[in-house]
Amino acid sequence: MAAKVIAVVNQKDGAGKTTLAMQLAGTLAQRGAKVLVVDADAQGTATRWAASAADNAPFPAAVIGLSAAGSKVHREVAKFLDNYTHIVVDCPPAVDSPVPQSALLIADLTLVPVIPSPPDLWSAMGIRQLVDRLREINTSLQARLVLNDLEPRTLLAKDALDIFPEFGMPLATTALHHRTAYRQCAVVGGTVHQLGGASHRRDCGSGGAGG
Repeated sequence: MAAKVIAVVNQKDGAGKTTLAMQLAGTLAQRGAKVLVVDADAQGTATRWAASAADNAPFPAAVIGLSAAGSKVHREVAKFLDNYTHIVVDCPPAVDSPVPQSALLIADLTLVPVIPSPPDLWSAMGIRQLVDRLREINTSLQARLVLNDLEPRTLLAKDALDIFPEFGMPLATTALHHRTAYRQCAVVGGTVHQLGGASHRRDCGSGGAGG
């Protein structure tokens, strides 16, 4: 069966794309899925994240860099569909880049991480428009907003949550909360599930970070 393709997109840098992509990919792999991360961002953050892992604790999913593929990313991803159960594509932060547009042509699901503040939500409007446009070609494409760096008790988060229904894209039931553990994951090249120690477990309880 062909892999399920998940594209992680947002036009704003620092929204948490790579954090979400790597946590999702690593978690799926640790649960027994065969996962490939496609690092389609020229910054190569996902590639460096995986390379930071220790030899005795490698990142649980495979990672390849395909930023040079540009508008042909979907064709390159298609070559791996029969070899994996899930392919997670980490796209660059630019709505006018050919990479997200190409990735959405082959994606089953797109996840849009967004920090819960009105300015961040407004900046993601271009991605919603892009998703709507690509759905005319890829009619099976589903989309979800994913809250990142969430501090639910703050007034800013509450104000943002009030305007989410106006965005026109369903909100995922899972959010990444404001936790230092997510930043630590990039340092050690792993996921929150691989971090040890009681303090790390507390940080990982509900989850967030930028990236």
